[in-house]
Amino acid sequence: MGVYLNSRGAYTMFRRECASAYFVDKSEMLAELVTLVELKGNAVKNPGPNQGKGQKYVAITRPRRFGKTVMANMIASYFGKGVSSGSLFRNLKASEYDWYEEHLNRHNVIHMSFNKLPRACSSYVQYIARFEQGLLMDLQKEYPDAEIEEDEAVWDALTKIHEYCDGEEFIFILDEWDYIYHQDFAADKDKEAFTIFLSNLLKDSPYVEMAYMTGILPIAKYSSGSELNMFCEYTMVAEEKYSEYFGFIDSEVDDLYARYCRLHREDRRVSREGLRAWYDGYHTKSGGRVYNPRSVVLSLENNNLGNYWTSSGPYDELFYYIGANVDEVKEDVGLLIADIPVPAKVQEYAATSMELRTRDEIFSAMVVYGFLNYENGCVSVPNKELMDKFAEVAQKEASLGNVYRLTKESERMLAATKAGDTETMLEILQLAHNTESPLLVYNNEAELASIMKLVYLKARDLYRIEREDKAGVGYVDFIFYPVVRNDDCIIIELKVNHTADEAIQQIKERQYALRFEGKLGEKPVYTGRILAVGIAYNKEDEVKRHECKIEVLRERLG
Repeated sequence: MGVYLNSRGAYTMFRRECASAYFVDKSEMLAELVTLVELKGNAVKNPGPNQGKGQKYVAITRPRRFGKTVMANMIASYFGKGVSSGSLFRNLKASEYDWYEEHLNRHNVIHMSFNKLPRACSSYVQYIARFEQGLLMDLQKEYPDAEIEEDEAVWDALTKIHEYCDGEEFIFILDEWDYIYHQDFAADKDKEAFTIFLSNLLKDSPYVEMAYMTGILPIAKYSSGSELNMFCEYTMVAEEKYSEYFGFIDSEVDDLYARYCRLHREDRRVSREGLRAWYDGYHTKSGGRVYNPRSVVLSLENNNLGNYWTSSGPYDELFYYIGANVDEVKEDVGLLIADIPVPAKVQEYAATSMELRTRDEIFSAMVVYGFLNYENGCVSVPNKELMDKFAEVAQKEASLGNVYRLTKESERMLAATKAGDTETMLEILQLAHNTESPLLVYNNEAELASIMKLVYLKARDLYRIEREDKAGVGYVDFIFYPVVRNDDCIIIELKVNHTADEAIQQIKERQYALRFEGKLGEKPVYTGRILAVGIAYNKEDEVKRHECKIEVLRERLG
Protein backbone atom coordinates (compact mmCIF):
# COMPACT_ATOMS: atom_id res chain seq x y z
CA MET A 1 0.00 0.00 0.00
CA GLY A 2 1.38 3.41 -0.95
CA VAL A 3 0.49 6.97 -1.77
CA TYR A 4 -0.68 6.11 -5.30
CA LEU A 5 -0.56 2.31 -5.43
CA ASN A 6 -3.45 0.64 -3.56
CA SER A 7 -3.76 3.73 -1.39
CA ARG A 8 -6.21 4.36 1.43
CA GLY A 9 -7.22 7.89 0.43
CA ALA A 10 -9.97 7.06 -2.07
CA TYR A 11 -11.61 4.67 0.41
CA THR A 12 -11.52 7.29 3.16
CA MET A 13 -13.13 9.89 0.94
CA PHE A 14 -15.81 7.54 -0.40
CA ARG A 15 -16.64 6.30 3.10
CA ARG A 16 -17.34 9.89 4.14
CA GLU A 17 -19.51 10.35 1.07
CA CYS A 18 -21.54 7.25 1.93
CA ALA A 19 -22.11 8.57 5.44
CA SER A 20 -23.74 11.73 4.12
CA ALA A 21 -27.48 12.14 4.71
CA TYR A 22 -27.85 12.88 1.01
CA PHE A 23 -25.68 10.17 -0.51
CA VAL A 24 -26.91 8.75 -3.82
CA ASP A 25 -25.84 5.19 -4.64
CA LYS A 26 -24.44 5.05 -8.18
CA SER A 27 -22.34 1.95 -7.63
CA GLU A 28 -24.07 0.16 -10.53
CA MET A 29 -21.56 1.92 -12.77
CA LEU A 30 -19.16 -0.80 -11.65
CA ALA A 31 -21.15 -3.26 -13.78
CA GLU A 32 -19.99 -1.37 -16.87
CA LEU A 33 -16.35 -1.40 -15.76
CA VAL A 34 -16.20 -4.98 -14.56
CA THR A 35 -17.17 -6.02 -18.08
CA LEU A 36 -14.07 -4.25 -19.38
CA VAL A 37 -11.82 -5.82 -16.75
CA GLU A 38 -13.13 -9.26 -17.64
CA LEU A 39 -12.45 -8.80 -21.37
CA LYS A 40 -8.95 -10.28 -21.08
CA GLY A 41 -10.35 -13.60 -19.83
CA ASN A 42 -12.98 -13.83 -22.53
CA ALA A 43 -11.02 -12.32 -25.42
CA VAL A 44 -10.29 -15.63 -27.17
CA LYS A 45 -12.89 -17.91 -25.65
CA ASN A 46 -15.97 -15.73 -26.08
CA PRO A 47 -15.44 -13.05 -28.74
CA GLY A 48 -18.23 -10.49 -28.92
CA PRO A 49 -19.17 -6.83 -29.32
CA ASN A 50 -17.14 -5.73 -26.28
CA GLN A 51 -13.94 -7.04 -27.78
CA GLY A 52 -11.58 -4.64 -29.49
CA LYS A 53 -8.88 -2.07 -29.08
CA GLY A 54 -9.64 0.78 -26.72
CA GLN A 55 -12.40 -0.87 -24.71
CA LYS A 56 -10.37 -0.86 -21.50
CA TYR A 57 -9.59 2.89 -21.83
CA VAL A 58 -12.48 5.04 -20.56
CA ALA A 59 -12.44 8.85 -20.41
CA ILE A 60 -15.34 10.70 -18.77
CA THR A 61 -15.56 14.45 -19.38
CA ARG A 62 -18.10 16.54 -17.48
CA PRO A 63 -18.33 20.06 -16.02
CA ARG A 64 -17.02 20.64 -12.53
CA ARG A 65 -19.31 19.72 -9.63
CA PHE A 66 -20.91 16.76 -11.43
CA GLY A 67 -19.54 13.99 -9.23
CA LYS A 68 -16.51 12.85 -11.24
CA THR A 69 -14.24 12.64 -8.21
CA VAL A 70 -16.84 10.83 -6.10
CA MET A 71 -17.14 8.18 -8.79
CA ALA A 72 -13.36 7.88 -9.16
CA ASN A 73 -13.05 7.31 -5.41
CA MET A 74 -15.83 4.72 -5.52
CA ILE A 75 -14.15 2.79 -8.34
CA ALA A 76 -10.76 2.81 -6.58
CA SER A 77 -12.36 1.73 -3.30
CA TYR A 78 -14.06 -1.24 -4.90
CA PHE A 79 -11.24 -2.63 -7.06
CA GLY A 80 -8.21 -1.65 -4.96
CA LYS A 81 -6.34 -4.07 -2.70
CA GLY A 82 -5.26 -1.37 -0.25
CA VAL A 83 -8.28 -1.44 2.08
CA SER A 84 -10.94 -4.08 2.68
CA SER A 85 -14.08 -2.22 1.61
CA GLY A 86 -16.69 -4.97 1.86
CA SER A 87 -18.42 -3.34 4.82
CA LEU A 88 -18.87 -0.20 2.72
CA PHE A 89 -20.18 -1.86 -0.43
CA ARG A 90 -22.35 -4.61 1.03
CA ASN A 91 -25.28 -2.19 1.37
CA LEU A 92 -24.83 -0.70 -2.10
CA LYS A 93 -26.47 -1.82 -5.34
CA ALA A 94 -23.24 -3.26 -6.72
CA SER A 95 -23.29 -6.00 -4.07
CA GLU A 96 -26.34 -7.58 -5.75
CA TYR A 97 -24.38 -8.58 -8.87
CA ASP A 98 -22.83 -12.02 -9.42
CA TRP A 99 -19.38 -10.56 -10.04
CA TYR A 100 -19.33 -8.50 -6.81
CA GLU A 101 -17.22 -10.82 -4.63
CA GLU A 102 -14.93 -11.87 -7.46
CA HIS A 103 -13.55 -8.36 -8.02
CA LEU A 104 -13.92 -6.75 -4.60
CA ASN A 105 -10.42 -5.61 -3.49
CA ARG A 106 -8.74 -8.05 -5.92
CA HIS A 107 -6.93 -5.60 -8.21
CA ASN A 108 -3.88 -3.38 -8.10
CA VAL A 109 -5.08 0.20 -8.43
CA ILE A 110 -2.93 3.24 -9.20
CA HIS A 111 -5.05 6.24 -8.26
CA MET A 112 -3.81 9.76 -9.05
CA SER A 113 -5.57 13.10 -8.67
CA PHE A 114 -3.77 15.45 -11.00
CA ASN A 115 -5.17 18.57 -9.33
CA LYS A 116 -2.68 18.18 -6.46
CA LEU A 117 0.41 20.40 -6.55
CA PRO A 118 3.75 20.11 -4.77
CA ARG A 119 4.66 22.88 -2.33
CA ALA A 120 5.38 26.23 -4.00
CA CYS A 121 4.96 24.72 -7.43
CA SER A 122 6.11 27.07 -10.17
CA SER A 123 7.06 24.76 -13.02
CA TYR A 124 5.93 21.69 -14.88
CA VAL A 125 9.10 19.87 -13.85
CA GLN A 126 8.15 20.22 -10.18
CA TYR A 127 4.57 19.24 -10.94
CA ILE A 128 5.26 16.01 -12.81
CA ALA A 129 8.17 15.01 -10.54
CA ARG A 130 5.75 14.74 -7.62
CA PHE A 131 3.78 12.02 -9.40
CA GLU A 132 6.71 10.21 -10.98
CA GLN A 133 8.78 10.06 -7.80
CA GLY A 134 5.83 9.16 -5.61
CA LEU A 135 4.68 6.31 -7.85
CA LEU A 136 8.23 5.03 -8.32
CA MET A 137 8.68 4.93 -4.54
CA ASP A 138 5.43 2.96 -4.15
CA LEU A 139 6.51 0.44 -6.79
CA GLN A 140 9.99 -0.04 -5.32
CA LYS A 141 8.49 -0.69 -1.90
CA GLU A 142 5.85 -3.14 -3.13
CA TYR A 143 7.99 -4.99 -5.69
CA PRO A 144 11.57 -5.20 -4.39
CA ASP A 145 12.31 -8.22 -6.60
CA ALA A 146 11.75 -6.13 -9.74
CA GLU A 147 14.99 -4.27 -8.98
CA ILE A 148 13.59 -0.88 -9.94
CA GLU A 149 16.20 1.85 -10.10
CA GLU A 150 15.67 5.34 -8.70
CA ASP A 151 16.06 7.16 -12.03
CA GLU A 152 13.90 4.74 -13.99
CA ALA A 153 10.86 5.92 -15.96
CA VAL A 154 7.65 4.79 -14.29
CA TRP A 155 6.51 2.94 -17.44
CA ASP A 156 9.79 1.05 -17.53
CA ALA A 157 9.37 0.14 -13.87
CA LEU A 158 5.82 -1.08 -14.49
CA THR A 159 6.98 -3.12 -17.48
CA LYS A 160 9.63 -4.78 -15.30
CA ILE A 161 7.01 -5.63 -12.69
CA HIS A 162 4.77 -7.16 -15.34
CA GLU A 163 7.63 -9.25 -16.74
CA TYR A 164 9.35 -10.25 -13.48
CA CYS A 165 6.35 -10.59 -11.17
CA ASP A 166 4.08 -13.10 -12.86
CA GLY A 167 2.33 -10.68 -15.21
CA GLU A 168 1.10 -8.19 -12.62
CA GLU A 169 -1.45 -5.72 -14.03
CA PHE A 170 -2.84 -2.43 -12.79
CA ILE A 171 -6.06 -0.47 -12.99
CA PHE A 172 -5.27 3.22 -13.48
CA ILE A 173 -7.73 5.78 -12.10
CA LEU A 174 -6.66 9.27 -13.12
CA ASP A 175 -8.83 12.12 -11.83
CA GLU A 176 -8.74 15.70 -13.20
CA TRP A 177 -6.39 14.65 -15.98
CA ASP A 178 -6.59 18.07 -17.70
CA TYR A 179 -5.82 20.18 -14.62
CA ILE A 180 -2.32 21.06 -15.83
CA TYR A 181 -3.70 22.62 -19.02
CA HIS A 182 -5.34 25.39 -16.97
CA GLN A 183 -2.27 26.36 -14.95
CA ASP A 184 -0.33 29.55 -15.63
CA PHE A 185 3.04 27.90 -15.01
CA ALA A 186 2.45 25.37 -17.79
CA ALA A 187 3.67 26.52 -21.20
CA ASP A 188 2.50 24.88 -24.42
CA LYS A 189 5.56 22.64 -24.48
CA ASP A 190 4.74 21.52 -20.91
CA LYS A 191 1.19 20.61 -21.86
CA GLU A 192 2.52 18.63 -24.80
CA ALA A 193 4.99 16.91 -22.48
CA PHE A 194 2.18 15.91 -20.12
CA THR A 195 0.15 14.45 -22.99
CA ILE A 196 3.20 12.40 -24.00
CA PHE A 197 3.67 11.34 -20.34
CA LEU A 198 0.13 9.90 -20.28
CA SER A 199 0.69 8.20 -23.62
CA ASN A 200 3.96 6.58 -22.46
CA LEU A 201 2.32 5.49 -19.22
CA LEU A 202 -0.83 3.97 -20.70
CA LYS A 203 -0.79 3.32 -24.42
CA ASP A 204 -0.09 -0.21 -25.69
CA SER A 205 1.19 -1.23 -22.26
CA PRO A 206 0.69 -4.86 -21.18
CA TYR A 207 0.48 -3.90 -17.51
CA VAL A 208 -2.68 -1.78 -18.04
CA GLU A 209 -5.68 -3.81 -16.95
CA MET A 210 -7.97 -0.81 -17.33
CA ALA A 211 -7.55 2.98 -17.47
CA TYR A 212 -10.32 5.23 -16.21
CA MET A 213 -9.73 8.96 -16.63
CA THR A 214 -11.86 12.01 -15.79
CA GLY A 215 -11.62 15.65 -16.81
CA ILE A 216 -13.53 18.68 -18.04
CA LEU A 217 -12.25 19.36 -21.53
CA PRO A 218 -12.33 16.76 -24.30
CA ILE A 219 -9.18 14.77 -24.93
CA ALA A 220 -9.23 15.69 -28.62
CA LYS A 221 -8.46 19.29 -27.70
CA TYR A 222 -5.08 18.34 -26.30
CA SER A 223 -4.23 15.24 -28.26
CA SER A 224 -4.37 16.23 -31.89
CA GLY A 225 -2.33 13.24 -32.93
CA SER A 226 -2.40 9.61 -31.79
CA GLU A 227 -1.02 10.05 -28.26
CA LEU A 228 -4.30 9.33 -26.44
CA ASN A 229 -6.42 7.89 -29.22
CA MET A 230 -6.77 4.61 -27.33
CA PHE A 231 -9.39 6.23 -25.06
CA CYS A 232 -13.10 5.89 -25.65
CA GLU A 233 -14.39 9.28 -24.61
CA TYR A 234 -17.83 9.85 -23.06
CA THR A 235 -19.12 13.42 -22.94
CA MET A 236 -22.44 14.85 -21.76
CA VAL A 237 -23.31 16.25 -25.19
CA ALA A 238 -22.12 13.52 -27.52
CA GLU A 239 -22.47 10.17 -25.68
CA GLU A 240 -25.37 8.61 -23.78
CA LYS A 241 -23.38 5.86 -22.08
CA TYR A 242 -22.49 6.52 -18.41
CA SER A 243 -24.74 9.63 -18.37
CA GLU A 244 -26.91 8.35 -15.50
CA TYR A 245 -23.91 8.22 -13.15
CA PHE A 246 -23.00 11.93 -13.29
CA GLY A 247 -25.47 14.44 -11.91
CA PHE A 248 -28.83 13.63 -10.32
CA ILE A 249 -31.95 12.63 -12.22
CA ASP A 250 -35.50 13.53 -11.14
CA SER A 251 -36.20 10.28 -9.26
CA GLU A 252 -32.97 10.65 -7.26
CA VAL A 253 -33.82 14.23 -6.30
CA ASP A 254 -37.32 13.06 -5.30
CA ASP A 255 -35.72 10.57 -2.92
CA LEU A 256 -33.29 13.16 -1.54
CA TYR A 257 -36.13 15.60 -0.96
CA ALA A 258 -38.10 12.94 0.92
CA ARG A 259 -35.08 12.48 3.22
CA TYR A 260 -34.87 16.23 3.66
CA CYS A 261 -38.54 16.41 4.65
CA ARG A 262 -38.01 13.74 7.31
CA LEU A 263 -35.07 15.68 8.73
CA HIS A 264 -36.77 19.08 8.59
CA ARG A 265 -40.31 18.62 9.78
CA GLU A 266 -40.61 22.06 11.37
CA ASP A 267 -38.13 24.42 9.69
CA ARG A 268 -38.41 23.42 6.04
CA ARG A 269 -37.16 26.22 3.76
CA VAL A 270 -36.49 24.26 0.55
CA SER A 271 -39.27 23.20 -1.81
CA ARG A 272 -39.15 20.45 -4.42
CA GLU A 273 -40.16 23.00 -7.04
CA GLY A 274 -37.34 25.23 -5.87
CA LEU A 275 -34.74 22.49 -6.39
CA ARG A 276 -35.98 22.06 -9.94
CA ALA A 277 -35.89 25.78 -10.71
CA TRP A 278 -32.48 26.38 -9.12
CA TYR A 279 -30.44 23.34 -10.10
CA ASP A 280 -32.13 21.37 -12.92
CA GLY A 281 -31.89 22.15 -16.61
CA TYR A 282 -28.94 20.20 -17.99
CA HIS A 283 -29.59 17.56 -20.63
CA THR A 284 -27.78 14.42 -21.67
CA LYS A 285 -27.36 13.13 -25.21
CA SER A 286 -30.49 11.01 -24.77
CA GLY A 287 -32.53 14.02 -23.64
CA GLY A 288 -32.61 13.11 -19.95
CA ARG A 289 -32.74 15.97 -17.46
CA VAL A 290 -29.87 16.33 -15.00
CA TYR A 291 -29.44 18.36 -11.80
CA ASN A 292 -26.20 19.84 -10.55
CA PRO A 293 -25.49 17.32 -7.73
CA ARG A 294 -23.23 19.46 -5.59
CA SER A 295 -25.69 22.34 -5.46
CA VAL A 296 -28.65 20.06 -4.67
CA VAL A 297 -26.82 18.47 -1.75
CA LEU A 298 -25.57 21.81 -0.35
CA SER A 299 -29.05 23.29 -0.62
CA LEU A 300 -30.57 20.43 1.37
CA GLU A 301 -27.75 20.35 3.92
CA ASN A 302 -27.98 24.12 4.44
CA ASN A 303 -31.79 24.18 4.35
CA ASN A 304 -31.57 27.01 1.84
CA LEU A 305 -32.15 27.54 -1.86
CA GLY A 306 -29.13 29.56 -2.86
CA ASN A 307 -26.29 29.96 -5.32
CA TYR A 308 -23.59 27.38 -4.65
CA TRP A 309 -21.72 27.86 -7.90
CA THR A 310 -18.15 28.33 -6.74
CA SER A 311 -15.23 29.66 -8.72
CA SER A 312 -11.85 27.97 -8.78
CA GLY A 313 -10.21 30.20 -11.37
CA PRO A 314 -10.87 32.29 -14.47
CA TYR A 315 -12.38 29.31 -16.32
CA ASP A 316 -15.22 29.34 -13.78
CA GLU A 317 -15.90 33.04 -14.37
CA LEU A 318 -18.68 33.72 -16.82
CA PHE A 319 -17.24 36.91 -18.27
CA TYR A 320 -14.03 35.09 -19.15
CA TYR A 321 -16.00 33.56 -22.01
CA ILE A 322 -18.26 36.48 -22.90
CA GLY A 323 -15.29 38.84 -22.83
CA ALA A 324 -13.35 36.66 -25.25
CA ASN A 325 -15.34 38.30 -28.07
CA VAL A 326 -18.17 40.34 -26.61
CA ASP A 327 -19.25 41.73 -29.99
CA GLU A 328 -19.93 38.19 -31.21
CA VAL A 329 -22.19 37.21 -28.31
CA LYS A 330 -23.63 40.34 -26.67
CA GLU A 331 -27.01 40.10 -28.38
CA ASP A 332 -27.14 36.37 -27.65
CA VAL A 333 -26.52 37.10 -23.96
CA GLY A 334 -29.69 39.19 -23.97
CA LEU A 335 -31.61 36.31 -25.52
CA LEU A 336 -30.21 33.87 -22.97
CA ILE A 337 -31.11 36.11 -20.02
CA ALA A 338 -34.61 36.42 -21.48
CA ASP A 339 -34.76 32.60 -21.37
CA ILE A 340 -34.76 32.22 -25.16
CA PRO A 341 -32.64 29.31 -26.52
CA VAL A 342 -29.95 30.39 -28.98
CA PRO A 343 -28.99 28.26 -32.00
CA ALA A 344 -25.34 27.21 -31.86
CA LYS A 345 -22.99 24.66 -33.33
CA VAL A 346 -21.38 23.14 -30.26
CA GLN A 347 -18.26 21.14 -30.98
CA GLU A 348 -16.65 19.95 -27.79
CA TYR A 349 -13.23 19.53 -29.35
CA ALA A 350 -13.23 23.29 -29.99
CA ALA A 351 -13.94 24.13 -26.36
CA THR A 352 -10.49 25.37 -25.49
CA SER A 353 -10.06 27.56 -22.46
CA MET A 354 -7.07 29.26 -24.07
CA GLU A 355 -8.21 30.44 -27.50
CA LEU A 356 -11.85 31.46 -27.98
CA ARG A 357 -12.43 33.44 -31.14
CA THR A 358 -15.74 32.55 -32.74
CA ARG A 359 -19.25 32.61 -31.33
CA ASP A 360 -19.51 28.81 -31.57
CA GLU A 361 -16.16 28.30 -29.81
CA ILE A 362 -17.32 30.56 -26.97
CA PHE A 363 -20.61 28.70 -26.60
CA SER A 364 -18.83 25.34 -26.86
CA ALA A 365 -16.57 26.26 -23.94
CA MET A 366 -19.55 27.49 -21.90
CA VAL A 367 -21.33 24.17 -22.45
CA VAL A 368 -18.26 22.15 -21.48
CA TYR A 369 -17.78 24.16 -18.29
CA GLY A 370 -21.45 23.92 -17.33
CA PHE A 371 -22.58 27.53 -17.86
CA LEU A 372 -24.95 26.54 -20.66
CA ASN A 373 -27.11 23.57 -21.51
CA TYR A 374 -27.13 22.20 -25.06
CA GLU A 375 -30.21 20.57 -26.53
CA ASN A 376 -31.70 20.25 -30.02
CA GLY A 377 -29.07 22.47 -31.58
CA CYS A 378 -29.55 25.34 -29.13
CA VAL A 379 -27.80 26.61 -26.01
CA SER A 380 -29.73 27.93 -23.02
CA VAL A 381 -29.17 28.93 -19.41
CA PRO A 382 -30.01 25.74 -17.49
CA ASN A 383 -31.39 27.06 -14.21
CA LYS A 384 -31.76 29.92 -11.77
CA GLU A 385 -28.35 29.30 -10.20
CA LEU A 386 -26.66 30.05 -13.53
CA MET A 387 -29.21 32.68 -14.57
CA ASP A 388 -28.16 34.70 -11.52
CA LYS A 389 -24.57 34.57 -12.80
CA PHE A 390 -25.66 35.84 -16.20
CA ALA A 391 -27.72 38.59 -14.58
CA GLU A 392 -24.71 39.63 -12.51
CA VAL A 393 -22.56 39.98 -15.63
CA ALA A 394 -25.29 41.82 -17.56
CA GLN A 395 -25.58 44.46 -14.83
CA LYS A 396 -21.83 45.06 -14.66
CA GLU A 397 -20.54 44.94 -18.21
CA ALA A 398 -21.18 48.09 -20.25
CA SER A 399 -19.66 46.33 -23.27
CA LEU A 400 -22.90 44.37 -23.59
CA GLY A 401 -24.52 47.49 -25.03
CA ASN A 402 -28.33 47.49 -25.14
CA VAL A 403 -28.54 44.47 -22.84
CA TYR A 404 -26.51 46.37 -20.25
CA ARG A 405 -28.70 49.49 -20.65
CA LEU A 406 -31.90 47.54 -20.13
CA THR A 407 -30.63 45.64 -17.12
CA LYS A 408 -29.44 48.90 -15.56
CA GLU A 409 -32.95 50.28 -16.06
CA SER A 410 -34.40 47.25 -14.27
CA GLU A 411 -33.88 48.79 -10.82
CA ARG A 412 -35.85 51.85 -11.94
CA MET A 413 -38.55 49.59 -13.40
CA LEU A 414 -39.07 47.83 -10.08
CA ALA A 415 -39.14 51.10 -8.14
CA ALA A 416 -41.66 52.56 -10.61
CA THR A 417 -43.88 49.50 -10.31
CA LYS A 418 -43.95 49.69 -6.52
CA ALA A 419 -44.62 53.45 -6.69
CA GLY A 420 -47.41 53.07 -9.23
CA ASP A 421 -45.44 55.21 -11.67
CA THR A 422 -46.80 53.85 -14.95
CA GLU A 423 -45.27 56.73 -16.92
CA THR A 424 -41.73 55.58 -16.08
CA MET A 425 -42.68 51.97 -16.75
CA LEU A 426 -43.91 52.95 -20.23
CA GLU A 427 -40.69 54.84 -20.88
CA ILE A 428 -38.58 51.78 -20.07
CA LEU A 429 -40.81 49.46 -22.10
CA GLN A 430 -40.54 51.82 -25.05
CA LEU A 431 -36.75 51.74 -24.70
CA ALA A 432 -36.93 47.95 -24.86
CA HIS A 433 -39.09 48.14 -27.96
CA ASN A 434 -36.88 50.66 -29.74
CA THR A 435 -33.54 48.99 -29.10
CA GLU A 436 -31.71 47.61 -32.12
CA SER A 437 -31.37 44.10 -30.73
CA PRO A 438 -33.52 41.52 -32.55
CA LEU A 439 -34.30 40.09 -29.13
CA LEU A 440 -36.61 42.94 -28.36
CA VAL A 441 -39.08 42.57 -31.21
CA TYR A 442 -42.17 40.91 -29.79
CA ASN A 443 -45.45 39.85 -31.29
CA ASN A 444 -47.10 37.62 -28.71
CA GLU A 445 -47.35 37.19 -24.96
CA ALA A 446 -44.47 34.69 -24.80
CA GLU A 447 -42.09 37.15 -26.45
CA LEU A 448 -43.39 40.00 -24.30
CA ALA A 449 -42.75 37.80 -21.26
CA SER A 450 -39.12 37.41 -22.35
CA ILE A 451 -38.72 41.19 -22.25
CA MET A 452 -40.11 41.26 -18.72
CA LYS A 453 -37.20 39.12 -17.58
CA LEU A 454 -34.79 41.80 -18.74
CA VAL A 455 -36.62 44.90 -17.53
CA TYR A 456 -37.24 43.30 -14.13
CA LEU A 457 -33.79 41.73 -13.85
CA LYS A 458 -32.88 43.63 -10.67
CA ALA A 459 -35.98 42.24 -8.99
CA ARG A 460 -34.23 38.85 -8.83
CA ASP A 461 -32.20 40.18 -5.89
CA LEU A 462 -35.33 40.93 -3.86
CA TYR A 463 -37.89 38.45 -5.14
CA ARG A 464 -38.35 34.84 -6.11
CA ILE A 465 -39.91 35.27 -9.53
CA GLU A 466 -42.06 32.48 -10.90
CA ARG A 467 -43.23 32.29 -14.50
CA GLU A 468 -46.70 30.84 -15.20
CA ASP A 469 -47.13 29.86 -11.57
CA LYS A 470 -50.32 28.09 -10.46
CA ALA A 471 -52.40 30.66 -8.61
CA GLY A 472 -56.09 30.81 -7.73
CA VAL A 473 -57.98 29.12 -10.57
CA GLY A 474 -55.34 29.52 -13.28
CA TYR A 475 -51.75 30.33 -14.16
CA VAL A 476 -50.41 33.83 -13.72
CA ASP A 477 -47.80 35.18 -16.15
CA PHE A 478 -45.42 36.37 -13.42
CA ILE A 479 -45.66 36.32 -9.66
CA PHE A 480 -43.03 38.01 -7.47
CA TYR A 481 -42.60 36.47 -4.00
CA PRO A 482 -40.68 38.92 -1.78
CA VAL A 483 -37.66 37.66 0.13
CA VAL A 484 -38.56 40.10 2.91
CA ARG A 485 -42.07 38.93 3.75
CA ASN A 486 -43.50 42.39 4.48
CA ASP A 487 -42.35 43.82 1.14
CA ASP A 488 -44.78 44.39 -1.74
CA CYS A 489 -46.06 41.27 -3.50
CA ILE A 490 -46.41 41.65 -7.27
CA ILE A 491 -48.62 39.88 -9.81
CA ILE A 492 -48.03 40.66 -13.51
CA GLU A 493 -50.41 39.69 -16.30
CA LEU A 494 -49.45 40.35 -19.92
CA LYS A 495 -51.71 40.99 -22.91
CA VAL A 496 -50.99 41.45 -26.62
CA ASN A 497 -53.72 43.25 -28.61
CA HIS A 498 -55.81 43.49 -25.45
CA THR A 499 -55.90 46.15 -22.74
CA ALA A 500 -54.19 46.53 -19.39
CA ASP A 501 -57.66 46.74 -17.81
CA GLU A 502 -58.41 43.27 -19.16
CA ALA A 503 -55.17 42.02 -17.62
CA ILE A 504 -56.10 43.46 -14.20
CA GLN A 505 -59.58 42.00 -14.49
CA GLN A 506 -58.14 38.53 -15.17
CA ILE A 507 -55.93 38.78 -12.08
CA LYS A 508 -59.02 39.53 -9.99
CA GLU A 509 -61.40 37.01 -11.55
CA ARG A 510 -58.94 34.15 -11.29
CA GLN A 511 -57.97 35.08 -7.74
CA TYR A 512 -54.23 35.01 -8.35
CA ALA A 513 -53.68 36.90 -5.07
CA LEU A 514 -54.56 33.76 -3.11
CA ARG A 515 -50.91 32.70 -3.49
CA PHE A 516 -50.01 35.34 -0.93
CA GLU A 517 -52.89 34.82 1.48
CA GLY A 518 -51.78 31.52 3.02
CA LYS A 519 -53.93 28.59 4.09
CA LEU A 520 -57.44 29.06 5.44
CA GLY A 521 -57.36 29.92 9.14
CA GLU A 522 -53.63 30.71 9.15
CA LYS A 523 -51.94 34.09 9.19
CA PRO A 524 -50.62 35.12 5.78
CA VAL A 525 -46.90 34.51 5.32
CA TYR A 526 -46.62 37.59 3.10
CA THR A 527 -47.88 40.74 4.83
CA GLY A 528 -46.94 43.47 2.35
CA ARG A 529 -49.21 45.05 -0.21
CA ILE A 530 -50.41 42.92 -3.11
CA LEU A 531 -50.04 44.75 -6.41
CA ALA A 532 -51.83 43.75 -9.61
CA VAL A 533 -49.87 44.88 -12.69
CA GLY A 534 -51.39 44.77 -16.16
CA ILE A 535 -49.05 45.30 -19.10
CA ALA A 536 -50.46 45.38 -22.63
CA TYR A 537 -48.96 45.76 -26.08
CA ASN A 538 -50.92 46.70 -29.17
CA LYS A 539 -49.24 45.70 -32.42
CA GLU A 540 -51.60 47.85 -34.50
CA ASP A 541 -51.40 51.12 -32.56
CA GLU A 542 -48.39 53.09 -33.84
CA VAL A 543 -48.86 55.87 -31.25
CA LYS A 544 -49.59 54.01 -28.04
CA ARG A 545 -48.15 50.53 -28.33
CA HIS A 546 -47.71 49.94 -24.57
CA GLU A 547 -50.15 50.33 -21.73
CA CYS A 548 -49.60 49.80 -18.00
CA LYS A 549 -52.00 49.75 -15.10
CA ILE A 550 -51.37 49.05 -11.41
CA GLU A 551 -53.96 48.35 -8.77
CA VAL A 552 -53.51 47.61 -5.06
CA LEU A 553 -55.44 44.45 -4.25
CA ARG A 554 -54.55 44.46 -0.57
CA GLU A 555 -52.89 47.02 1.65
CA ARG A 556 -50.05 46.12 4.01
CA LEU A 557 -51.19 44.03 6.98
CA GLY A 558 -50.49 44.97 10.58
